[in-house]
Amino acid sequence: MDLSVVDPEDRWKRIFPMSFVFCVNIVLGNVSLRYIPVSFMQTIKSFTPATTVILQWLVWRKYFDWRIWASLIPIVGGILLTSITELSFNMFGFCAALFGCLATSTKTILAESLLHGYKFDSINTVYYMAPFATLILGVPAMLLEGNGIMEWFETHPSPWPALVIIFSSGVLAFCLNFSIFYVIHSTTAVTFNVAGNLKVAVAVLISWMIFKNPISGLNAVGCGITLVGCTFYGYVRHLLSQQPPGTPRTPRTPRNRMEQLLPLVNNNDKLDDKI
Repeated sequence: MDLSVVDPEDRWKRIFPMSFVFCVNIVLGNVSLRYIPVSFMQTIKSFTPATTVILQWLVWRKYFDWRIWASLIPIVGGILLTSITELSFNMFGFCAALFGCLATSTKTILAESLLHGYKFDSINTVYYMAPFATLILGVPAMLLEGNGIMEWFETHPSPWPALVIIFSSGVLAFCLNFSIFYVIHSTTAVTFNVAGNLKVAVAVLISWMIFKNPISGLNAVGCGITLVGCTFYGYVRHLLSQQPPGTPRTPRTPRNRMEQLLPLVNNNDKLDDKI
């Protein structure tokens, strides 16, 4: 893979916003886990496809087939049912997870604009995003948690097992982000978020088995309805992809609208929009 050369001004105008939203998403996810179970948080995250479609429609003026909108009804309905019947409901944690959905949607939309509109692949995206994300998260972490880290080193004579775990988690995070941008590059932001909802069932099951989080019958029904909506969305996307050339389909983000919102200085290496 060749490393794409990006003008410094472009890095701040296009890559820095995506890195900032990426960090906000991480913070909101960790905050929500302090107040609500993993199963409930993952179910709320299933709302991300709906927020992605709405944001692209409102801000980026992107058209979606009516069947795409219809597939979001069971997704949203299942989440509402799950939220109402959640036995461990906490309003602060719920709001943090919900705003995390908006952050995730914004991040994937910005990533789609880079990956589809310009000569960016997944490794280039991670390469340029990682330094900004490290700066955004590293400085506040040292200011807020630096003393705690030093105290931990002083009270633990052998920190190597913990350092190995931290390093391993960093490697896994890199693999995760690489795969995320690869999927977005190969499909769309909405498809990526819908595919991510398949992990909800696994998260709910593991949360119940390991953490013994209580799950009511209606809660499980709501989660099931959400997964059915995700399956229906995948079916709709398959039908749209099978339509003959020339048939109106869900287009990608209009290039001129995206350039108006996030201008580029180096715009000579653009790729043609994919359908």
